[in-house]
Amino acid sequence: MTAEVAKYTIEQVEALELAPGSEHEMLEGWVPTLASDEDLRQALEKAFDFRGDVTLTLKSGEKIEAFIFNRQTGGSLADSFVQYFTPNATGKRKVCYAEIARIEFSGKDRAAGKHWEDWVKAYNEKKAAGEKNIALHPEALD
Repeated sequence: MTAEVAKYTIEQVEALELAPGSEHEMLEGWVPTLASDEDLRQALEKAFDFRGDVTLTLKSGEKIEAFIFNRQTGGSLADSFVQYFTPNATGKRKVCYAEIARIEFSGKDRAAGKHWEDWVKAYNEKKAAGEKNIALHPEALD
């Protein structure tokens, strides 16, 4: 194994370690059309990847403002569910896909437009300017 690693230059190894990032869709405010089971499944996958709150309207008419943190897909909508947190209740909750009538990407995507490279650039600029005790801190969540 070491002989195989040795054939790469440091630059080649570093290039391999820097995987390209993924582009995130701007989903804030989007209300997908849920014409089929597959539409619902795809929208819930996007809701799972979204870094903000969504509003789920259930077939009962109940509206749930939620942050979706997990999902389990089964063979049917009745066998599938999302797990979420809501500001109105403590603890984890879950709802079956079959109960969901509407999804609205109602919250702000907290990570939109923020990239690691921008953080590093800001740090290096502060360091080059001679600032001391510098650290990178996340922005306030509002």
